[in-house]
Amino acid sequence: MKMQWSLILSILFAIIIAVFAILNIESVKVNYLFGEAHLPLILVILFTALLGAAISGFIAMFRAIHANRHINELKKEMTAKEITIATQQNEIAALQHLVEPAINKDKVEGET
Repeated sequence: MKMQWSLILSILFAIIIAVFAILNIESVKVNYLFGEAHLPLILVILFTALLGAAISGFIAMFRAIHANRHINELKKEMTAKEITIATQQNEIAALQHLVEPAINKDKVEGET
């Protein structure tokens, strides 16, 4: 459901940018660090929108990679702890088997 809303909002945003760009087709002076140029405003708008989308995409991709690494670390930690728990449960069961005969022996001696 969230994916559908993201797609709808993305398409709506793209339409708004396209309409805005079409309404602004006059040439404007763009100053760069190394010079200047006269470009149609539509190109400046579209380029900056695409640049913003690319930057947002890279940030989202970086966060996803970081989250996946963290998830994998947590899975490894969980597996190690599950193994530790299983080992301890086996040790407890073995100790209970050692203690049960002694308890039963004490019960039998107490009844006589």
